[in-house]
Amino acid sequence: MTYFYAMQNQKRSQIEFVVLMAALMSIVALSIDAVLPALPIIGEYLNVANPLDNPKLITSIFLGLGIGQLIFGPLSDSFGRKPIVYVGFILFIIASIICVTTKSFEVMLFGRLLQGIALASPRTMCIAMVRDSYEGDYMAKILSIVVMVFILVPIIAPTLGQFLMNHYGWKFIFTFTLIFGLIVMLWFWLRQPETLKDKYKIPYRLSIFKTGTIQFFKIKSAVIYTLLSGFITGSFMVYLSTSQQIFEKQYNLAEEFPLIFASLAISVGLATFMNSQLVVKYGMKRIVHISMLSFVLISIIFLAFYHSDQNPSIEILITFFALQFFTIGFLFGNLRALAMQPMGHIAGIGSALNGFISTVMAVPIANYIGSYIDGSVKPLFIGFLVCGLISLLLFYFNSNAVSKLSKVN
Repeated sequence: MTYFYAMQNQKRSQIEFVVLMAALMSIVALSIDAVLPALPIIGEYLNVANPLDNPKLITSIFLGLGIGQLIFGPLSDSFGRKPIVYVGFILFIIASIICVTTKSFEVMLFGRLLQGIALASPRTMCIAMVRDSYEGDYMAKILSIVVMVFILVPIIAPTLGQFLMNHYGWKFIFTFTLIFGLIVMLWFWLRQPETLKDKYKIPYRLSIFKTGTIQFFKIKSAVIYTLLSGFITGSFMVYLSTSQQIFEKQYNLAEEFPLIFASLAISVGLATFMNSQLVVKYGMKRIVHISMLSFVLISIIFLAFYHSDQNPSIEILITFFALQFFTIGFLFGNLRALAMQPMGHIAGIGSALNGFISTVMAVPIANYIGSYIDGSVKPLFIGFLVCGLISLLLFYFNSNAVSKLSKVN
């Protein structure tokens, strides 16, 4: 009987851990996706001359996420995961106040950048805490479940953002995100123990940034899978930052935009759920390989049928997006887990460098491709194809290198 209750408590504890980690990451998703319907109104309020600059309010927060991970990850290896989460949230409060009080587009971009830096704390600590607690394909399973719950936020966030904007004004979107974050922080403080064991803590000194970075770049597979994450994240970020423009401007579907965005988020969520069930059986590498091949093939098929600048019908576009994002759902968690797999001894800085490099890669990719998405979605699928092909080549390069090393040994 005692064993039964112990197993029940362990299962309940694991479920709560997964949901809490997803809630931490959801603050990030809410800060990004709830603002999407409000981009034109915010642009008008801030007197933005060129509407194509509005997506920078999305890519700037991603840039901050990349920078912040590089700061908070190494610090967490010395001071623990929990204190760093608290520091990040205090910074998030300051950044949110800047966003709702400014009348300057440049200051708003700074506020969004600062929000991203702050939110890098819970995002990075979530990955590090999962890595502290699990390893191997089971770590990928837990990450997939976390991402799956995390995906539920983009399903409802644009609808929520539109509701808040229509009833209380766009500034209340930032206020609501703060309130949600405070609730999660309270839960985190009360229920989540520190996951970094004392024996793994690295005494703080400036050299840990240097030594940790050197160790990271010595692990070839970690570097390659981080680059893969950068290309895949970049291609998805193009869609994320331009989706409002595509559906509202090119297809005149302003009212339907939150519903369309939600339906496509379900596609990613379904894939991450399936991955959590399949990854232990088939392994991360096989699933990543099949998913990247599918990602490239779907882009080729779209461009073969719709190579002119005229957009396809909305039904066809949504179908191709759903297929593309379904494959991406299998890639996000697995690529992060594959990169983190050999970095248990430097999980904090490893997670930070992984997030920093992949995000800093993704932002210019998204800005460059997004600058061509004016009257047609074709540049978006060209971007998907190029990013997919480069990723596939890097995957094969890593696989061949591992195969040669195994033969030598």
